Amino acid sequence: MLGTVLLVSAGALLLYMLALWALSLPLRDVSIVDPGWGLGFVIVAWIAYGLGDGCRGRRLLLAALVSVWGLRLAVHLLLRKLSERREDARYVAMRERYGPRFALISLGVVFLLQGVLIWVVSLPVQGSAPQPDRLGVLDWIGVAAWAVGIYFEAVGDWQLRRFKANLANKGRVMDRGLWRYTRHPNYFGDFMVWWGIYLIALSTGGAWWTIVGPLVMSTLLIRISGKGLLEAHMSERPGYADYVARTSGFFPLPPRRSSR
Repeated sequence: MLGTVLLVSAGALLLYMLALWALSLPLRDVSIVDPGWGLGFVIVAWIAYGLGDGCRGRRLLLAALVSVWGLRLAVHLLLRKLSERREDARYVAMRERYGPRFALISLGVVFLLQGVLIWVVSLPVQGSAPQPDRLGVLDWIGVAAWAVGIYFEAVGDWQLRRFKANLANKGRVMDRGLWRYTRHPNYFGDFMVWWGIYLIALSTGGAWWTIVGPLVMSTLLIRISGKGLLEAHMSERPGYADYVARTSGFFPLPPRRSSR
């Protein structure tokens, strides 16, 4: 049954990403893939629920947790996308670089790549679907970790959105609320969500190998498309060096005192 879940999820993600890519062509906007990221996980979660033959309570729990996370993220990114009304600068640069070849290249390096990443990161949801073990203490520890993650992600995004909406803050560095304790409360939130989901999968005993999912997500958040990319972009902003000096890079910690 695990093989069926994995194959159907892969096929569904392939069709989903092909549809998003086809939509991006007339829109001339590859960044529609960003709101689509969270929805891809929701699709996988409900496939695992429907096709899995393991503990129904755990399958339903995981589908619900992933849906709350994925739908919130999709709505947040869609609203941000609608407010910007332009293609993300990363994709604009790619479009200019590759010219007429960009449409085909975007299919592989943007849409299909993200489909593969969704499939890999969601392995704990898929791997636990056939497991018969009843819900136990580790499941609820995982739920608690997920709840911490959702709080940091949702509240951090809300605080940043309010900060940016105030024109007086234009060009300034956000260092209030959760952003006083970590430079990336939203990315830390994602980190906690997927390690919490892994703990739920780990409670089955048979899905320990799916640790590759949260490891890949952690690498993306800390080293590649999350923290690393954003800080490279922000490094020249006035006041950012001071913010870095006093604020934890990822895990929430009390602000450090200035050495000045």
